[in-house]
Amino acid sequence: MATVTYRQPDGTVTVLDVPAGSTVMRGALTNGVEGIEGECGGDGICATCHVYVDHSPVPLPEIDENEGELLDCTSSPRKPNSRLSCQLPVTEELDSLVVTLPATQV
Repeated sequence: MATVTYRQPDGTVTVLDVPAGSTVMRGALTNGVEGIEGECGGDGICATCHVYVDHSPVPLPEIDENEGELLDCTSSPRKPNSRLSCQLPVTEELDSLVVTLPATQV
């Protein structure tokens, strides 16, 4: 289990305990966090789960070629801290991850 903080563009914060083995996207969808669409169900093909990683207690997995291409096509601007939340697996070491959702996903 890891605590993940989801920040909305308006500053609203939702803090969730997300089970290890899940993803940051799945944690949001399961708990009704607004702003993450996840239209492809986490297959990494739609870019509707874009987030900005504000804080990670551990290094995150490298962005692969597919994720990099999708991040170039997101509705909100890509930033150096942009990630697809479906590509961020939750581990106990990821406890205290903080992500901000972009203004739009589609």
